[in-house]
Parts: sequence; C-alpha cells; structure tokens
Amino acid sequence: MTESSYQGRQSHIPGMEMPAIEAWEFQYPGTDTTIEVSIPEFTCICPKTGLPDFATLQITYTPAKDCLELKSLKEYILNYRDIGIFHEHVVNRVLGDCVKACAPKRMEVKGVFNSRGGIQTTAVAKFGA
Repeated sequence: MTESSYQGRQSHIPGMEMPAIEAWEFQYPGTDTTIEVSIPEFTCICPKTGLPDFATLQITYTPAKDCLELKSLKEYILNYRDIGIFHEHVVNRVLGDCVKACAPKRMEVKGVFNSRGGIQTTAVAKFGA
C-alpha cells in the first residue's frame, strides 16, 4: 500500500478531547420511543484542503434511561467547525460520544454532506439492534 497524503492526519480523532454531552432522565424507559434530532447547519473542515464542509446530521435514537440534552449537544457540535475530519469519522465520533452520554437502546448518526467537486457523501454509523 502506498502512503497517502492523508497519512497520520486522522489518527488523533478517536482520542481528541471534546466537550461533554449532558443527558437527562427519560420518564418512559419501557417504551420504544424514537427521538430524531436534525442538525442542518453542521460544519467541519476538510483535513487536506482546509476548506469548510457542510452537512445535515441526523441523530435518531431510542432512549433506555436517559435522553440527550440539546443545548450541550449544540455546544459539542459547534466544536467541529475547527476540526479537520473525514465525513466517515464525523458520524462515528458523534455516535460514540452520544452513546457515551445517554447509553441508548439503539442509535444512528447519519451525515449528508453537501456536494463538493461533483461528489456528495452520505455516511451512517449505528449502535445497537
């Protein structure tokens, strides 16, 4: 395998420090309630060009005991504006941090990234059944 110009540019993503996402206690834990959170103004940075990437993130989950607190989620999401990160890593990192915050029964994070250079990317990461 030849070395890519992206080599080593993403190895810090899984361990980078991010703001905590808070949660609050769900009062109907025995139900299969589905919660959908849409973030239509998500931005991050292309790790190679430094240009902004725009997307709509959709977080869909079924709470077990806790729900995501939206103000802290918004503050968490705003941190991506200055991070050079691949689209595929965005959805996996957001998924991991949201699962850590509220321990849902299941969760999906879908990123629909705007077209750049004639290519549009949709990336999906899932947790649970």
